Amino acid sequence: MNMALACDLVIATDRARFCEIFPRRGLAIDAGGSWILPRLVGLHKAKELAFFGDMVPAADAYAMGLVNLVCPAADLGAVVDAWARRLAAGPTVALSLTKSLLNNAFSTSIDQALEDEARSQHITYSTEDAKEALAAFVGKREPSFKGR
Repeated sequence: MNMALACDLVIATDRARFCEIFPRRGLAIDAGGSWILPRLVGLHKAKELAFFGDMVPAADAYAMGLVNLVCPAADLGAVVDAWARRLAAGPTVALSLTKSLLNNAFSTSIDQALEDEARSQHITYSTEDAKEALAAFVGKREPSFKGR
């Protein structure tokens, strides 16, 4: 479960189940779960999951914010492929900077976050992708990003 939670995006099939298995094995929470889980579901729900080790069906995991999407098992490959294609076709410099900003969200002040965002915007304004996005907007078409 914690390995999945460490991912940027999590897609689960409707048959998936998640469990903080550690108490069932006599172990303390591990693999970053003590840090990730309370940030995703809140402290009290994290304690419930980590203390009891109950199996969580995919639909409940989605409702708690543990996964981004639940799909039928037969559709998993197509759904993952579609998301991967969307990410690969995106403005990769902007996405990389956005990922860093979000990953640092809980360890920076609002002032630092605003400064980091301004620095990131300065970087992205100079990319070919930003120019392409503006041209696409003006031309009323979808942008074709190159990752530059």
